[in-house]
Amino acid sequence: MHRRTLLQGGAALGGIALARPSLAQPARSAALRFVPQANLTALDPIWTSAIVTQMHGYHVYDTLYGVDAQQKPHPQMAEGHTVSDDKRTWRITLRPGLRFHDGEPVRAKDAAASLERWSKRDPFGQILAKVVESWGAPDDRTIEIKLTRPFPLLLDAIAKPDANVAFIMPERLARTDANTQVSEVVGSGPYRFMKDEFVAGSRSVYAKFDGYTPRDGVADWTSGGKVAHFNRIEWNILPDPATAVAALSNGEVDWVDQPLSDLIPLLSRNRNVKVDTLATAGFLSIMRLNHLQAPFNNPKVRRAVALAINQSDYMGATLGEDRSVWRECHSLFPCGTPYGTEDLSPLNAPPRGLDRAKAALAESGYNGEKVVIINPTDFPLIGPHGQLTADLLTRLGMNVDLMDSDWGTVVQRRASREGTDKGGWSIFHTYGSAMAYINPAVSSLVKGPGANGWFGWYTSHEQEEMIQTWLDAPDEAAQKRIADAVNKKAQDDVATIPLGQFFIRTAYRSNLTGFVKGSMPYPWGVRLA
Repeated sequence: MHRRTLLQGGAALGGIALARPSLAQPARSAALRFVPQANLTALDPIWTSAIVTQMHGYHVYDTLYGVDAQQKPHPQMAEGHTVSDDKRTWRITLRPGLRFHDGEPVRAKDAAASLERWSKRDPFGQILAKVVESWGAPDDRTIEIKLTRPFPLLLDAIAKPDANVAFIMPERLARTDANTQVSEVVGSGPYRFMKDEFVAGSRSVYAKFDGYTPRDGVADWTSGGKVAHFNRIEWNILPDPATAVAALSNGEVDWVDQPLSDLIPLLSRNRNVKVDTLATAGFLSIMRLNHLQAPFNNPKVRRAVALAINQSDYMGATLGEDRSVWRECHSLFPCGTPYGTEDLSPLNAPPRGLDRAKAALAESGYNGEKVVIINPTDFPLIGPHGQLTADLLTRLGMNVDLMDSDWGTVVQRRASREGTDKGGWSIFHTYGSAMAYINPAVSSLVKGPGANGWFGWYTSHEQEEMIQTWLDAPDEAAQKRIADAVNKKAQDDVATIPLGQFFIRTAYRSNLTGFVKGSMPYPWGVRLA
């Protein structure tokens, strides 16, 4: 399938004049006008791991600890911490004077309840929760975490910069069931969410929170001084890539998170626009299968699909032929990192391709069950993958139903565990920061907790035991050996199908400066030059 047939709106066709966008142009006051990667529909960054919702979370919420570029935790809302001699009691002290956007003080009980809720959704948090005896607050500024046994990586867990982030919210909201979205957006971060100006599918607005006191020091990833330089940040949802690029070129928006790769050369020729790579960790594209429902509750069917995948087709469909921004990567930990070992599974051994996949499917017991692919047409880095998969599985001989929608609908629907005849699904595609998948503790791609895990609900008690063994390993050599075993089993079981590793270029007006590099666009530090 040719790449250009997969792109929406004709934006990839060279020489086409870009239509001038119909955007209201506010006075050039202290407002940053931003075009996010996708529509913002889910507002609870604990309930969903969608990157756009985590970006929203970094505007509104703050964390007890943040990380620098070396992934070392540093205090943020926390003033510091102590650990008991037996390593089983952690006491974290809040900085004085912290306030939520509704005017209420931030208390330790808010943080304790937030951590408890986060630990029920996040893969690393779930591991930590297994050894937590209680999440307590003996006074307003002290969070007390009592453990059944030592957990040296506690700060690494609550400081992790990617989905799901351990954002702190008021206790009354943090007591919401972890499987239900919170009803309000109230944080203590540098910006307030303006709910009266929120229009799903069109606009989201954040106003500077004057009650926020940044830490001293230079911002580094999610640590350091998070300084808000704009009075407002206005998100404009522009699903058509050509419209977004035209708006940036004309100065009607200031920053486009993810311009379409085909349009990067056009932006690079504009002296008023700068193209940059801010997400320095890179990303992994994946295909996620629903392990609860037929046909992918059958591992043999999953393996047949894995054998059919050509990563170069998927990377080329969204990023073009420029291999400087993408590579094949058959590991479920990022390639180029200590655990990024490829070809551990015989599924990755040649020959791969449709003939071998057809033979495997014929022997799998597949009985024509419908494969429902939920796919966003408004997300250029994901939508073409769904179209490729639909075409590939049809040629493989499967009964395929491609369900196109917007990304917000995909985010909502992928939470359903129902059968495909009741609104469920079989496959979705997405991508995430490489840092979210860097080791067995943080990665949702290799864990097997079943119904308590990430969408797709891969189940493997053996995998869970190996991950715990990795956490308890005495040295780096043992950790590497166990991580390879975890990686191999995830590949053998087809817990997730990797589609490649890549870097995203962003584009912004050249009169902006102060961008903080990390794993996603951060709102602090950015200012007019």
